[in-house]
Amino acid sequence: MEASELFKQRLSSLSQHQTGWDWCALEAVCEGIFDCPHSTPQMSTSGPLIARSQDIRTRVFRTDQAAHVSEDTYIKRVRRAEPRYGDILYSREGTYFGIAAEVPLGVQVCLGQRMVLIRPRRTIAAKYLYYWLNSPILASFVYGQRDGSVAERLNLPTIRRIPVLLPTLKEQESIAHVLGALDDKIELNRRMSQTLEEMARTVFKSWFVHFETPRHVLTEALDTWKISSIYEIATVRYGAPFSSALFNEEGSGHPLIRIRDLLTQAPTIYTTEQPPGGKLVSSGDILVGMDGEFRARVWLGSPAWLNQRVCMFEPKPGISRMFLLLSIEGPLAFFEGSKTGTTVIHLGKADIDTFRMLVPGSKIMQAFADLTDPMLSAMVSNEHESRMLVALRDALLPKLLSGEIRIKQAETIVGEAL
Repeated sequence: MEASELFKQRLSSLSQHQTGWDWCALEAVCEGIFDCPHSTPQMSTSGPLIARSQDIRTRVFRTDQAAHVSEDTYIKRVRRAEPRYGDILYSREGTYFGIAAEVPLGVQVCLGQRMVLIRPRRTIAAKYLYYWLNSPILASFVYGQRDGSVAERLNLPTIRRIPVLLPTLKEQESIAHVLGALDDKIELNRRMSQTLEEMARTVFKSWFVHFETPRHVLTEALDTWKISSIYEIATVRYGAPFSSALFNEEGSGHPLIRIRDLLTQAPTIYTTEQPPGGKLVSSGDILVGMDGEFRARVWLGSPAWLNQRVCMFEPKPGISRMFLLLSIEGPLAFFEGSKTGTTVIHLGKADIDTFRMLVPGSKIMQAFADLTDPMLSAMVSNEHESRMLVALRDALLPKLLSGEIRIKQAETIVGEAL
């Protein structure tokens, strides 16, 4: 018996009490399922966007982080199909395989490697299909269909036969509307946090790069600026080595922050180990990956262990957390740009020892902290709310499909959460 048939049998309870619901293969509800060109695209500094698996890891195509290609490259890569609003981008290989994202309105984009374009028919609500492809229900099927011992991969025939549970069109649209309200709030939180970070960065550049500190702050301060070592304003903590034999994916113990988790803010590996001197990271802490690229990131996830090759910069008393975050960006960029080689570049303690920055006196520092640290706190708060909404969204879909709750009940639950 095919894996899709076994999957449908295991989940038959989802639709057995629902009138007019049925199963079908993904290709039956699509105009087309198009693979990407199997070639490495040449990136450009401007032009149309290219969707890669890392650009949709949050289930939203992050146009602000996506790379560009030239017009000529774009034309070559859309010969099979040109992505348009209403289509779905789907990752079929790599760390972020099995994730779907909608093609945004008014965006010119082509497929990167490891990507597939799904074009739904008008007989299915595209938004419902998007939620189904990302649902925890379908994840059990997708993970059981992986192909390849080295990379996580779904081949095109497997994608075409992905099972889809089809409520009536009206119910599809109602389910998509309820879940969409949660996603709208999640996206609003993300944009608010992005705006807050941009505001803090603007103030930092004005005060400490262009020396345009407001006159009333300077009048009240009249204190001394100085060049300081990183160790005068921060304590640097390094991640501990953890035994891989104690790793698990079942959530036992605490999550472990590896370099790849700095992007997703969602570790997938847990450990029951509690190493001597290990550091448990909290929301709002400043972390830096020490291999590949050196970027300062605010940890917005749940408490987690700091793994080796990840370090934390902890501000000393009287130092603004946002000031520290933005101050280390310059030295980190310098070392990232200056290290060359054929292998992955590395940041070492000896490099961090050389970090120097211009630090204002205590009154100006406090004025900056009063202005920008609440922005950081709001970013953390937004992320906590979004994680709650994500959990609610993922819990609602199977309950709606099984009939455990009805649309009206779900609307009430979502209304209370928002």
